[in-house]
Amino acid sequence: MPALFPVFSLLLAASLWGVIWYPLRLLEAAGLSGLWTTLASYGAALLLGLLPSVPRLGELRRQPLWLLVLALSAGWCNVAFILAVLEGTVVRVLLLFYLSPIWAVLLAWLLLGERLSAQARGVFALAVVGALIMLWDPVIGLPWPRGPGDWLAVSSGLTFALSNVMIRRMQQVSVPIKTMSSWAGVLLITGSMLMFKGTMQLPDVSASVWLSAAALGWFGIVIMTLAVQYGVTHMPVHRSAVILLFELIAGAVSAGLLTEEVVRPLEWFGGLLIIVAAYWAARLQTHE
Repeated sequence: MPALFPVFSLLLAASLWGVIWYPLRLLEAAGLSGLWTTLASYGAALLLGLLPSVPRLGELRRQPLWLLVLALSAGWCNVAFILAVLEGTVVRVLLLFYLSPIWAVLLAWLLLGERLSAQARGVFALAVVGALIMLWDPVIGLPWPRGPGDWLAVSSGLTFALSNVMIRRMQQVSVPIKTMSSWAGVLLITGSMLMFKGTMQLPDVSASVWLSAAALGWFGIVIMTLAVQYGVTHMPVHRSAVILLFELIAGAVSAGLLTEEVVRPLEWFGGLLIIVAAYWAARLQTHE
């Protein structure tokens, strides 16, 4: 069972990330834009995590450069994904973002020296094929970036992979400190984007909307980030990247339940391949 804890942690995180679009959509309908929701949610999460992290702040001196890379990559990952969804076609954004397992494997090979065994290559290939089947749309064509939204999606996937590699690399830094660094990076990038866009004036929304955004941070962002940090810290990057693709399944199921979207048989087949790949990765985890 202890070997499966990282697997369960990543499955929990992927499931929550797969349904977070719904409260984000509700908050946007209430007048809170994506960037302001991000600032409020991650700000609330950071405030909640400050007090228990104070005794560990000395860890910031252990690997300051890598912590800075983690903060910036995690920050850009979140902001770029939000902007990509707002600017581009959602299906293309998801397809380009979920090239991230490929970036994760390459970065883990370059920065961590991780090598893929024959079984690991099989798991990885199965998961990527499943993701492509779930997201492929013949109308869209080849997933080659064509505009700002597409390039934002690619950069978001790349920085997502980079942040996970940094989490794995810094074994001497505790999960709480890595988590706080990630949240601080999100706030830094979000604040910079708001200033760049000239939209620093607070949105005119009710206090209940701000409280809802804060609650999303406390009960959503905190759990999801800690779960990802714990799982990636205790598992090879190429394996965690496979399991995190479960987010696609959670997203498809939640969209089918909460909207009028219909999940096609081909999407169910792609999801089945991801589930098989995740199970295979979990089996490899328990046999090491």
